[in-house]
Amino acid sequence: MNLAIRLIWLLCLLAPPALAQDPFRVELGRDGETIGDMRPVFLKFEARPLPDISPAEVARRYRALFQSSDEPEVRVDALNRLSNLRDLSGRDIGYSIEDEQRIYQEVLGSYESILARGSFSGRLDELLYQMAKAHALTGQSEESIERLKQLVGLYPKSGLVPEARFRMAEAAFAHGHYEEAEVHYQALLESGESGGLQAKARYMLGWSQFKQGDVAWNRAGQTFLAVLDEFLPSVDSLASIAPSSVDTIDDTFRVLAIMAARRDGPATLAEWLEGTPSRPWAYLLFDRLADFFAVNGDVEASVATNLYFVRYQPEHPHIPLFLAQVVSVWEQAGHQARIREAKASYLARFAGDREYSRLTGKEQSRWRTYARELAEVHYRQGTSLLEANPQGTGQAAFARAAGYYESLAARVDDAGPEFRLAGDARLQAGDYAAALANFRQSAYQTDNHAEGADAGWAGLVLLRDGLDGTLNGPGFRPDLSTLSDETDRFRSRYGDDARLPGLLADLASRWLSAGQVEAALEYASAAASHGLSSTRERYVAWQVVAEARQQQGDYALAERAWQQVLQVTDSADNGPEIRDAVTRQLATAIYRQGERAASQGQVATAVRHFQRIEPVLPNSELAISGRFDAANTLLKASELPTAIRELERFRRDFPGHRLSDRISDKLVHAYAESGQPIRAADELLTQADTAAEPWPLRLRAAELFHQAEAWPRRNPIYSSYLVTGPEVADAGHHVQLQTFRHRLIEAGVDEQRLRAELVRSELASPFHSQQTLTWAARSSLALGARAAASFSAIALTAPLDAALERKHKALELARQRFLDAEQLAGEQVRSESLYRRAELYRIMAQDLMASSVPAELNELEAMQYQMLLEEEAFPFEEKAIRLHSENHQRISSQGYDAWIGKSLSALAALNPGRYDRAVRWMSWIPETSDDV
Repeated sequence: MNLAIRLIWLLCLLAPPALAQDPFRVELGRDGETIGDMRPVFLKFEARPLPDISPAEVARRYRALFQSSDEPEVRVDALNRLSNLRDLSGRDIGYSIEDEQRIYQEVLGSYESILARGSFSGRLDELLYQMAKAHALTGQSEESIERLKQLVGLYPKSGLVPEARFRMAEAAFAHGHYEEAEVHYQALLESGESGGLQAKARYMLGWSQFKQGDVAWNRAGQTFLAVLDEFLPSVDSLASIAPSSVDTIDDTFRVLAIMAARRDGPATLAEWLEGTPSRPWAYLLFDRLADFFAVNGDVEASVATNLYFVRYQPEHPHIPLFLAQVVSVWEQAGHQARIREAKASYLARFAGDREYSRLTGKEQSRWRTYARELAEVHYRQGTSLLEANPQGTGQAAFARAAGYYESLAARVDDAGPEFRLAGDARLQAGDYAAALANFRQSAYQTDNHAEGADAGWAGLVLLRDGLDGTLNGPGFRPDLSTLSDETDRFRSRYGDDARLPGLLADLASRWLSAGQVEAALEYASAAASHGLSSTRERYVAWQVVAEARQQQGDYALAERAWQQVLQVTDSADNGPEIRDAVTRQLATAIYRQGERAASQGQVATAVRHFQRIEPVLPNSELAISGRFDAANTLLKASELPTAIRELERFRRDFPGHRLSDRISDKLVHAYAESGQPIRAADELLTQADTAAEPWPLRLRAAELFHQAEAWPRRNPIYSSYLVTGPEVADAGHHVQLQTFRHRLIEAGVDEQRLRAELVRSELASPFHSQQTLTWAARSSLALGARAAASFSAIALTAPLDAALERKHKALELARQRFLDAEQLAGEQVRSESLYRRAELYRIMAQDLMASSVPAELNELEAMQYQMLLEEEAFPFEEKAIRLHSENHQRISSQGYDAWIGKSLSALAALNPGRYDRAVRWMSWIPETSDDV
């Protein structure tokens, strides 16, 4: 070891520990086998700036030193300095690569000599690096790798380690040892000291993984992604790629595309990008894969890749380019259906205003081009299908065309024609509501254009057909108001359109049919006064005016309007039947004026109007009705003599007319109101002679005879009707029948039979009135009194049993009549009923006691017989007393009446000890007492 080297070594030993570098373990051929035997070499290296001298001159001196020295250390040091000088200066110092290779061939011996001695005054890591370099330059690659391994193993913290690892990895890669190359590249990257080789190492790491085949492609994919991250860390970096990096970046994209293509395509890329999909260059990776598929003829895969990215990064700003690229791929392949689908997807993607606004100007232009192209394609398709089969599937094609026209209209300056085309397509598609909206847009909500009036008219025709039911569809149920509003809109903007008067006239007719008279008048007047209206249109308009005035009840104006209709009827190409119909309407208007005047009590005016009908429409039904109504008006005005005369004249003039059937009723009314009830009744009886149901008329006649007190003409009708045995239909009918019987009874017609029918009917009927009950009760009392008289007239003579039986039957008959009266009238007749029933029993007892004793009885037997009679009479007398007493007791609840007085008189005779005394009736007011 020369002096300089020894001095440096000694200074290193004496230096303070704080200034010493980390010790290095050197394993040379003759190093000790234990740590204690090792010979650490502490080297201190300081980087100093180059001296102010020409590098070429310095290099010349080192070459001279290398050539003249025999010391291996000196030669090696001179060679290292030459290499460092060239690398640091970056200049041509007269030391070429060929010179370096030759010199390194010469110096290998010096290197070996130094290593053999085990000591070196310089840095051993540089010595090993230079030896590796010398071996490499002389074609001894294995030896070179061995030295590099020694360098890495002995001096892991040396600044030469990164390059050593890189050289080791390159050697392994070059020899096809890709797993080993991966290890070395990975170690270099993980060391954190790449020495400027990080990008290259990572790039080659990816290739070493790629070369290992599919099993390592996941690692390779992640590595190459890291390469792109390093070269393209931001969006801005995409626009400022260094020219020296272009090939590396392009190759990285290429190899990633190859690997993805051979696996699951874009899904593989997404898997590798998982967790970090927003890398600025990620879209280029998918684009490169799509290009790779396209170049290799796999169109489906190329399209799928583009669409995958669209789903993968739906908000990416380059989505429009990917979708446009799908269109381009299909265009290159010539698949027309797929081209349309791709364009449709592009349009749908950016259909919203927000999405469309994000497109660039060029992309928006592309969007509009696609929309117009697809609209035209689908419209042609729909037309072809419709021509081939009117009931076919053309509607779907038209609907698609309409959608594109609508979208396009919203994004062009002159939208009117587009909206009109959209409306026509919607109409052909059966979407009438949308068609109407488009026609309106074209006609009224865009600048004036040549097709505006036609678009507005198309909307009107569509509404009219929808109103008529010719066109029906979901959401399309136009009403007359809608058509009216649309007409107003059209009239406001296209008022000089020749089609307008006919529309106004038609609309007037529709409003009239809908009962909206004011609206009908408005449009009819507009149609009639329009300068372009035809005779036919004026005819229709005036007809609407006339009918509307009639509906308003303004018959005077209606009459004038019908006269206008008559003026244009012949020139409007109408036949005689139309003229006749109009004339009838004119006559009707006059007739209505007569009716109006009659209802207002203007009799003379009404009659005058009714008489005006004949000149307008002679011998017509309306004229006959006018005569009838004239007579009727007089009747209602109570001008009865004149009315009767006109009615009789009408019946005489028109005996077979249907209105003549009503004359009789009116005459009945007129006769009755004019104080001629018998003539009215006779008119009714005349009607009854031919009526299917005569009795209602006869009974009305009977009532009129009753009012006229014409009893002899009334009673036969009542009797005849009752003989028919009519069944009671309701309460009113029951009262009517009972009234007839009562009136006949009062007239003395067959009293006993009718009284019995009156009572029987009242008892059997569920219907009653207070009057019929009273009538029936009185008739029952009358029948009872007659039966009681018959009872009294029966004498109890021998044989007593037979006489007694006859008398018992008579008693029961009379008694039941009294009970029936009591059932019918209640308290109203109870006093009389009680008295009469009691008298029946009293008379029975009296007659029993007065009956004669048989002559053949002896005195004793006669006495016994008399006693038996008394025993038989006693119960009847007791019943008589009880009933009279019951009548007496009614004084406290019902008050005193004549029949109670008669019962008291009877009681005085029957029980004089109790009842035969003077009685004065007094009112009694009980007094309150504290004792009670």
